[in-house]
Amino acid sequence: MLAAFVVFLTMPRDEAHVGSSGDGVACDPMPDAYRIGEAAKALGVRVETLRRWEREGKLRVERTSGGQRTVPAAEVARLLAERRADEPIAAASARNRFLGVITEVRRDGLAATVEIQAGPHRVLAFITREAADQLRLEPGMEAVATVKATSVMVNLPED
Repeated sequence: MLAAFVVFLTMPRDEAHVGSSGDGVACDPMPDAYRIGEAAKALGVRVETLRRWEREGKLRVERTSGGQRTVPAAEVARLLAERRADEPIAAASARNRFLGVITEVRRDGLAATVEIQAGPHRVLAFITREAADQLRLEPGMEAVATVKATSVMVNLPED
């Protein structure tokens, strides 16, 4: 059984990153790739596991000019989607904040659904399409789902 939630999307305000469309929505650009430690944290595994997956061909990584491994955001989203649990989401407290990665965004006429994989938790939020468009939500973006009573608020993490 999947519970329905009211969702609020918020982002840190930084005038240097206001969208070029002039809509006044502040956002950092979606990262093209995560450092290997960041990817490991998002996936809930150790860096050594990601290195093993790379050797086994289960994970595509890229190298910086300095030779450091980076994991494309699309790869993180793919792995999270493959590993997600089929169990419904439940929150134990009104103060839960789930840092994760957006694995899917579906847009219809007036509404959008945003799926966030936050460790073992799969958060599905029902929001307006306008909010999803203004926040430029895409798979691979890091996001925070804040669950309070029957409301879920999704924010982008603060740096």
